[in-house]
Amino acid sequence: MFVAMNQFSVNEGRGADFEEQWRTRESYLQGFEGFVHFALLKGDEAGDYVSHTIWRSREDFLKWTQSEAFKKAHSARSSEGVLAGHPRARFYDAVITEPAGVPALPR
Repeated sequence: MFVAMNQFSVNEGRGADFEEQWRTRESYLQGFEGFVHFALLKGDEAGDYVSHTIWRSREDFLKWTQSEAFKKAHSARSSEGVLAGHPRARFYDAVITEPAGVPALPR
């Protein structure tokens, strides 16, 4: 499993605008090989948001980033004055996973 995230800092009073942009976007993720899950997360601190995608593997994510679907998904720009700078990208390979409903192994 591979997780790709972008952390956004949204200007004060523009959170609803930011959320609406994500809600109405064309994502192009559905059906892309290796895509597992997307979530837009809102932090406890004002203006703190993270886009969070889970992929079957890093290789699947890299294929996504080189695809026409990725180019289309990232061609739209945020409305003026919504973001307080560029997003910060973070990438993680899963080391341990624990799916729901699976009992833990004895130690």
